[in-house]
Amino acid sequence: MGKTTRKLEVASPVPADIDIANSVEPLHISEIAQELGLGAKHYDLYGKYKAKVLLSALDELGEAQDGYYVVVGGITPTPLGEGKSTTTVGLCQALGAFLDKKVVTCLRQPSQGPTFGIKGGAAGGGYSQVIPMDEFNLHLTGDIHAITAANNLLAAAIDTRVFHESSQSDKALFNRLCPPNKEGKRKFSDVMFRRLRKLGIDKTNPEDLTPEEVSKFARLDIDPASITWRRVMDVNDRFLRKITIGQGPEEKGMVRETGFDISVASEIMAVLALTTSLTDMRERLGKMVVGNSKAGDPVTADDLGVGGALTVLMKDAINPTLMQTLEGTPVLVHAGPFANIAHGNSSIVADKIALKLVGPGGFVVTEAGFGSDIGTEKFMNIKCRYSGLKPQCAIIVATVRALKMHGGGPEVVAGRALDSAYVNENISLVEAGCVNLARHISNTKAYGVNVVVAVNMFSTDTEAELNAVRNASLAAGAFDAIICSHHAHGGKGAVDLGVAVQKACENVSQPLQFLYPLDIGIKDKIEAIAKSYGANGVEYSEQAEKQIEMYSKQGFSNLPICMAKTQYSFSHDAKAKGAPGGFILPIRDVRASIGAGFIYPLVGTMSTMPGLPTRPCFYEIDLDTKTGRVIGLS
Repeated sequence: MGKTTRKLEVASPVPADIDIANSVEPLHISEIAQELGLGAKHYDLYGKYKAKVLLSALDELGEAQDGYYVVVGGITPTPLGEGKSTTTVGLCQALGAFLDKKVVTCLRQPSQGPTFGIKGGAAGGGYSQVIPMDEFNLHLTGDIHAITAANNLLAAAIDTRVFHESSQSDKALFNRLCPPNKEGKRKFSDVMFRRLRKLGIDKTNPEDLTPEEVSKFARLDIDPASITWRRVMDVNDRFLRKITIGQGPEEKGMVRETGFDISVASEIMAVLALTTSLTDMRERLGKMVVGNSKAGDPVTADDLGVGGALTVLMKDAINPTLMQTLEGTPVLVHAGPFANIAHGNSSIVADKIALKLVGPGGFVVTEAGFGSDIGTEKFMNIKCRYSGLKPQCAIIVATVRALKMHGGGPEVVAGRALDSAYVNENISLVEAGCVNLARHISNTKAYGVNVVVAVNMFSTDTEAELNAVRNASLAAGAFDAIICSHHAHGGKGAVDLGVAVQKACENVSQPLQFLYPLDIGIKDKIEAIAKSYGANGVEYSEQAEKQIEMYSKQGFSNLPICMAKTQYSFSHDAKAKGAPGGFILPIRDVRASIGAGFIYPLVGTMSTMPGLPTRPCFYEIDLDTKTGRVIGLS
C-alpha cells in the first residue's frame, strides 16, 4: 500500500453514503499530491481537501511515458443506474490500496441539478467513494459557476448586438465599435482582427476600410430565428425551459422566445472537456457558433468580440481538481458534459496529466456516461480523436438486475419498489437479457481494446445468476468477467477486477479502430453509428435534411458525430430492451457544437433542462449546525 492509502473498516449492512463519507477523515490534499509526484508549484490549494492542478505540470511532464488507459462504460442501464462511478472508484481503490499500483481516477464533475433532484450525487457509493463527497457534489472549485457566467455573458452579447443593430446605421455602429481616441485616431481591438480575417479583410487601420467593408465588419445581421444559444443555470427548473425575453420598455419591443438549459448542457462545458491547452480553449470558445446571419453565414463568439472575455472567465476552470477516494487514492475531477447532446466524458487535460503522473505500469481509469453504446462510443470517436490517446482496456459494468430487465422483466421505475422478479433467482431471465451485454461487448471490442466485464454484485444476486453473466460474457468475446463487491467492501471487493484489468492492458497490440473516418459525409457517419445500434437504416426529417445541407455548405461536414439518443435502449425507443434490431432510426433534427467540435443529431426529443419530481432529493439534505457537516446527500 502507498503512503497515503488507508485501510477501511467496513460495516454490514452498508450504511448511507454520506455516513460512510463522513466517517473517514480525508488526508490533506498536499499529501495526495506529493505521493503522486506533484510539487507545490504544480497546484493551487482550495481548502484542505481540494487543489487545482496547473497545466504547467503537463508541460513539465511532457516527455514522460504514459501509463495504461482504461475506460469504464456499461450495459444499457435501468433508471436506477448500474454503478459505473462506484465501479470506477472501487477499481482504483483496488489498484492503489491493494495491488500497489500508481493509479488516478478521472471523473466528471456532477451537476447540482441531479444532486437536488432525482438521481442524487455522483461520487460513487458505499465504500467506493470520492471524498469529501459533499464538496464533490456541490460547488467543488467553481468550474460550473464559471461556465454559467461565461455562457450567460455570451447570451447577453447576442441579444444586445441584435438590439443595437436594429436602431443604428452601419456608420454609427462602426463609430461605436471603433471610437476615436483623444487624438482622433481609431484602432481595432485584438479580437476584431479575427472577424476581419474571416471576412478576408487584411487591413489594420479602421480608417482604411471602404464603406462596403465597414458594413460587412460592423453589421452581423443576426437572424433572431436562427439563434441557438440559450441561457443556463445549474438547477433543475422546468419553468425556464421556454421563456420570453425583451419585454422591458427600454428594449423597444425586441421580444424573442428562448429558454434556459442546465449549465452542464452548455457548449462551453463540452469545450472544457475536449480542449487540450489554454491556447486551444481560446480558439474553441471563439469558434462557437451562436446562430446565422440573414444571409446564412455562421455567427461566432469572436464575431461578437467576446471570445477573449469568455477565456478569461474560464482560465481557472481549465485546471483539473485533485481529490481522493475513501482509501486515499488520487482523483482528478474535471468537466461534466451532458452524455446525450454532448459526449459525456471528463476532460482530456485531466487524462493527459494523469497518464504522465502514473507513468509506465500505472493506471488511469476514467468513466464514460450512460451505456457503452453512447458513452464509450463517444469516448473513442470524439474524445480519443482530439486527444490522440488510446485506451488498452474497456470495462463494461453489468448488473443482474439490468440483465433481468433486458430479458423481459417488469418495468424498473425510480422511486418504486422492485418487482419480485428482481430479488428472486431467475436464471432464464438473466440469460435472455445477456443479448444486451453481448452486443456491448462486440461493439466495444471492435475499437481494438480488450473488454473486461465487471458484474456489480447486489445482495439478492445468486451464485447461479452471477455465473450465468460470467459465462455469457466470455462466450461473447470478453477478455474476462469478474464478480465485484466494491460497494460493500471497497477496494478489497475489486481486487480480482484490478488483476484482470492489468492483464487486459498488458495484452493489447492493436491500434485504435474508429467506427468511421472523418472525411465521409455527415449522413454516412450517422449511419455507421446507427448500424452499431442494430438499425437497418436511418430516416431524416425535413428539418434534419435542411440542417445537414447547411452544415455541409458551411464546411463543418468533417466533424465527428455525437448522437443524442435515449440511454435506455440501443434503439430510439426507450421501451425496446435487450438487443433490438431491424429498426429504422429517426433523426428529428441535426445541430452543431462547432467550438467543441462535433455535430449532434437528435434522435427523438432531448430535454436539456430537467424538472424536479414531487419529492426531490433536497427533502433529505440539511446541515448539522453543531458540527457544520452536510447530512442527507446521496
